[in-house]
Amino acid sequence: QVHVVESGGGSVQAGGSLRLSCAVAGYTHASNNVGWFRQAPGKEREGVAAITIGATETKYGSSVKGRFAISRDNSKNTVYLQMNSLRPEDTAMYYCAAGGSWSSALLPSGYLYWGQGTQVTVSL
Repeated sequence: QVHVVESGGGSVQAGGSLRLSCAVAGYTHASNNVGWFRQAPGKEREGVAAITIGATETKYGSSVKGRFAISRDNSKNTVYLQMNSLRPEDTAMYYCAAGGSWSSALLPSGYLYWGQGTQVTVSL
């Protein structure tokens, strides 16, 4: 059984920062590639960032490039999403997903295992 658990969400003012964590437990293949996604009410799930198992490659959605940074600590089976210069439009439920193919790294359909999400709210 693979478990994906997000944490670190919260409320912050515009311009602030948050760091999300994603703990992945289960067999190794499930943590090969990990992605962060977000979904705001009434909108489709959007790919935010993704990282390979060795952290040799990363990908970012265009709306967060230059503001967000994804990293991982394989000794802790944890992937992080550092979010800086947050904007109200970053408000969403943020999900972590594991077991994806790199060719579909920012597509929700590319992942097998999902967490329950953590809410991020950015106010003016």
